[in-house]
Amino acid sequence: MNSLTFYSALAGGGLIGGAAALLLWLTGRIAGVSNIVGNLFFAAAGDRLWRALFLIGLIGGTGIYYAVFGNAPVARPHFPVWLLAIAGLLVGFGTSLGSGCTSGHGVCGLGRFSKRSLAATATFLSTGIATAIVVRHIFGVY
Repeated sequence: MNSLTFYSALAGGGLIGGAAALLLWLTGRIAGVSNIVGNLFFAAAGDRLWRALFLIGLIGGTGIYYAVFGNAPVARPHFPVWLLAIAGLLVGFGTSLGSGCTSGHGVCGLGRFSKRSLAATATFLSTGIATAIVVRHIFGVY
């Protein structure tokens, strides 16, 4: 890891934490992305605007970062699409089963010393590590 990677990761983590704290302070809501996006179309009319702005900020912020720094991730054309589809479905199932996602549990829940979020974070982190090992070393997909 070079110093640029370290500092950009540090800045990114600070921005994520700051945004989560700001959302909690301004709205009293946890920055759980799966909940925010999942309820975007089903929320009351007055509750949709901030959800839409949050989603626009996530997507727009990424686009601005790539436009400024010009280092978008490299696509992996040899990566099996079926595996990506299964992974996406499993992530969606996991966020539903765990009543939240990495941002809700890992960032906000741990920051609030939630035991439930600690258990959820330990579960999805260990499952993610195991999945990466299986996909890489058993399926041979890099």
